[in-house]
Amino acid sequence: MTIINLPTTDTAPVKASRRLSVAPMMDWTDRHCRVFHRHISQHTWLYTEMVTTGALVYGDVERHLRFNEEEHPVALQLGGSDPADLATSARLGQQWGYDEINLNCGCPSERVQKGAFGACLMAEPQLVADCVKAMRDAVSIDVTVKHRVGIDQTESYDFVRDFVGTVAEAGCKTFIVHARNAILKGLSPKENREVPPLKYEFAYQLKRDFPDFEIIINGGIKTEAEIDQHLQHLDGVMLGREAYHNPFVMAGFDQRYYGDARAPKSREDVLEAMIPYIQAQLAQHGERGLKLNSITRHMLGLMTGLPGARAFRQVLSDSKKLALGDPGLLREAATRLRIAA
Repeated sequence: MTIINLPTTDTAPVKASRRLSVAPMMDWTDRHCRVFHRHISQHTWLYTEMVTTGALVYGDVERHLRFNEEEHPVALQLGGSDPADLATSARLGQQWGYDEINLNCGCPSERVQKGAFGACLMAEPQLVADCVKAMRDAVSIDVTVKHRVGIDQTESYDFVRDFVGTVAEAGCKTFIVHARNAILKGLSPKENREVPPLKYEFAYQLKRDFPDFEIIINGGIKTEAEIDQHLQHLDGVMLGREAYHNPFVMAGFDQRYYGDARAPKSREDVLEAMIPYIQAQLAQHGERGLKLNSITRHMLGLMTGLPGARAFRQVLSDSKKLALGDPGLLREAATRLRIAA
């Protein structure tokens, strides 16, 4: 288990672990989103969007890998299937300061399949093992794998068991299990997150069959009650869309799951904490054309479930106000929320 020094409570330090995490989500979990999430939970493990090896081997490394120090613990998810390119990319990830390298074996999109990686790699477990070994030889931080429980019409538990067993021979000890099949043809990525039935029991059985491995479950999880149920069987829980659309669901995670004695920030505390970050980012990257909406778009769900949440979203979505580039818009949105409530 990776151990990273994190802020301390009044009594003892809190050790980093993947007990709770936020899934890598394309177009969503960029560095601005991760800073926002970090202000809600200090200890929940965060993941980048998937970064392809081609983008790092042939592209702008800084653009793809720069992140903010306050994001720790944070993992870099890679997409690729060439062991040498993955080793190079993993090495870059460690050099840039990431705490974990994760290999994507779960994305079912046709674009990813054309690159011969993502969920289609589950059909080639030995290749995945070769990729994992190459990355582990290149870095000293954890190398983990995120995968599905099956592909297409494969319904047998044996398929995912054998996949995990083969990859584990290369030294991988942490598996993040999206507990649905990936349908490689005929379903969109969105449908692949909703249509194939959830098979939580497959993840539970993996833990029984591989008790020494860290098994983390992902897929359809929304509430603390559901998290508590899964943690009776598994080492960790990864939230996906719920963490994005209803981010304040994470507000109690530090106390409940990490033993942090500090009271969580209120929603308005989170807004206030984001203002200096936004000011700094706009000042630093203004010449690159960073827009206020690049950051505030991740914050639209902060008031989910509260009276006035719609008014809050309307202010943060107002194109004319956003064009002014004034982070004080967050305070205005909070005021509108109170009035509307």
